Amino acid sequence: MKVNDIYAYLDQRAPFSIQMDFDNAGFLVGHGERTVSKVLIALDITEEVVAEAAELGAELIVSHHPVIFHPVKSIRDNDPTGRILLSLIEHQIAAICVHTNLDAVAGGVNDALAQKLGLTQLELLHTDGVDGDGHPYGVGRVGMREGIPEYAPAFAQFVKETLGANGVRYVDARRPVRRVAVGGGACGDLLTDAFRMGCDTFVTSDVKYNGFLDAKALGINLIDAGHYPTEQVVCPVLEKWLRGAFPGVEFVQTKRHKEVFSYL
Repeated sequence: MKVNDIYAYLDQRAPFSIQMDFDNAGFLVGHGERTVSKVLIALDITEEVVAEAAELGAELIVSHHPVIFHPVKSIRDNDPTGRILLSLIEHQIAAICVHTNLDAVAGGVNDALAQKLGLTQLELLHTDGVDGDGHPYGVGRVGMREGIPEYAPAFAQFVKETLGANGVRYVDARRPVRRVAVGGGACGDLLTDAFRMGCDTFVTSDVKYNGFLDAKALGINLIDAGHYPTEQVVCPVLEKWLRGAFPGVEFVQTKRHKEVFSYL
């Protein structure tokens, strides 16, 4: 199996053509015709992840966040991105990064997050476009929380434990949690979309101060569970997809890359 084969499969499952304009998802490092026997899956490609891949003998890393995001003018060992790229090149490890296209497609980041939180009757939170088959795609999902309704403090604790977050920030609108919107990663700007769709609760990450003020004013529970916890849920999905498509290749999730910060 070649790197190009895995890229083509991921392009079929989560077309790179639908990534957002600011994004740089794709096959970013390596030789397309390199034979692949082992692949490491990670949310981010860090120096630790590259070292792990090298130790495992992996020829490819598949990540969510692009290893090259901003324009690179030089590749040197005096900055983090340069060290990561040098290490990939020196160890002959390729990198495929599946970012906002994986956020938007069915079965990707946001479906994985909604399902992890036990939501049912899922629908799009925000429609970004229509694919070649006429199906709408977009970031965020809305679903129903079944069972006896909880209030924000209890639901925030559930989110923290379920996603393995080191901590959460939340606004308690004193409304029972029934109709929930989720946006994996930095989706705080979809708060008004969640409100318009009749949601009482929105789970996302990287919310700015004014976002919490807006949630309080709108009367919607807002839970910021962190970027890593709300997106890490897609790594098992990628592993399942790839194992099913390439049974002769070994796929493993990183054991070294974890949440980067802690709460007191």
